[in-house]
Amino acid sequence: MTVLYEDNHIIVVNKTVSEIVQGDKTGDKPLSDIVKEWLKEKYNKPGNVFLGVTHRLDRPVSGIVIFAKTSKALPRLNDMFKNKEIKKTYWAIVKNTPPKDQDTLIHYLTRNEKQNKSYAYDTEKPDSKKAVLHYKVLAHSDKYNLLEIDLETGRHHQIRSQLSKIGCPIKGDLKYGSERSNPDGGINLHARKVSFIHPVSKQPIEITAPVPDDKLWAYFEKQSAE
Repeated sequence: MTVLYEDNHIIVVNKTVSEIVQGDKTGDKPLSDIVKEWLKEKYNKPGNVFLGVTHRLDRPVSGIVIFAKTSKALPRLNDMFKNKEIKKTYWAIVKNTPPKDQDTLIHYLTRNEKQNKSYAYDTEKPDSKKAVLHYKVLAHSDKYNLLEIDLETGRHHQIRSQLSKIGCPIKGDLKYGSERSNPDGGINLHARKVSFIHPVSKQPIEITAPVPDDKLWAYFEKQSAE
């Protein structure tokens, strides 16, 4: 975990692929607890530290996570996520070249709770939810492509299932069709950037998360900057 931004009301961190945002059945220490401890130590606080979880990132995904530090900021941030007032941009490294250099993908997702997996369909199915994302190819290597993704809806495993559906599974994502896993158990999906109006100060905020420390990510970060 690295802190990317902090003020009185919010703290934004760069999550690594192994961290979980909130406690789950694994019993592993969640990122929310790690951040609380960091704040407690930094400000030498006695007693409990307030920290509100405003959204989640899947465990194998890296990148930006926003927490609320005050009870004033928490409901406002929750509403902003609900009303899509927080613009999130992701980077994904995929194996196959997408059919187009840039496109809007519209699918209908059904979620299988037992498998913890979402299935993407071209047409509406019973209990399906519409999923919309926009992607563009930023760079290529001999084997992989770097995509930039803007989410219009926030569905369970949306990016992973939609990219898999068009034949471009994310590197390392065995669940959605990648041939092999990554050594660190993560997948090459990174919450790269957020922009929003601060819930309290009303100032525009834009934050970019450095990519994971990895040769392929470093190569693509360099390529995309050229």
